[in-house]
Amino acid sequence: MGNLKNLWRRMRVAEMATPEIQHRTPKAILLVVAILFAHDALAAAITRSPGAAKHGRVGKDLQLAQVPPQRDELDRYRGLHAAAAGGDSAAISRLVSAGANVEGRDRHGRTPLMVAAYEGKHITAKALIDAGADINALDNDRYDLLTIASVLNDIEMVKLAIASGADTKLVTSPYEGTALIAAAHLGHVDVVRTLILGKAPLDHVNNLGWTALIEAIVLGDGGPPHIAIVSTLIEAEANLDLADGNGNTPLALARLHGHQEIADMLLDAGARR
Repeated sequence: MGNLKNLWRRMRVAEMATPEIQHRTPKAILLVVAILFAHDALAAAITRSPGAAKHGRVGKDLQLAQVPPQRDELDRYRGLHAAAAGGDSAAISRLVSAGANVEGRDRHGRTPLMVAAYEGKHITAKALIDAGADINALDNDRYDLLTIASVLNDIEMVKLAIASGADTKLVTSPYEGTALIAAAHLGHVDVVRTLILGKAPLDHVNNLGWTALIEAIVLGDGGPPHIAIVSTLIEAEANLDLADGNGNTPLALARLHGHQEIADMLLDAGARR
């Protein structure tokens, strides 16, 4: 029922609830509804991740497409995947010395390094990186270590990834976004700042037509974390006038969503109306 109550708001966020909706076919509208509910199902999956629950890092309103390993998968893991999930760095050293493949994949395309990220195993992740794991590898849904860690708000893993050569410009996820866009959406202030220091692209546009700034506005709640992220993006000289696919500027979107403080910040920074 909660999903139904939020559906209209989220359709507005997706720029479906506009005067143009009368020109859209019922089939197209039903497709958007189906996508939104599928999105929620995937969000529910990540909230059930043992690693996410353990570290208390998953917010109550995540809108994510990441699929972390579930308990039944963790129980079936063997070799490097099991060692990564359990944080057993000694086992990783033994297995790698014996010829284990650090790029082995589970059924969802996750490498042991990705599993370590989902489970918050920093020392284990470092051991896998030192053993030659591809830090920019993508799983079946095109998520990499850096984006996984950014979504989980795991600042230590984010810093480890960047220090180890992670590509902050990498296009990831089914939405063709970046780690910065994901972190801005979720209100992860320290992660956003760290990614910007790591030269993440400020104005990348995903396939929804949104930049990190726009996602912080339309998917944020207008509270302190998203205000801080908008401020950070302004200071970093993100393009304040880059509109979405319907021609709505960040300032217009801030007003649409009732984020007056953000709108005032954008105006003060010279954003066009």
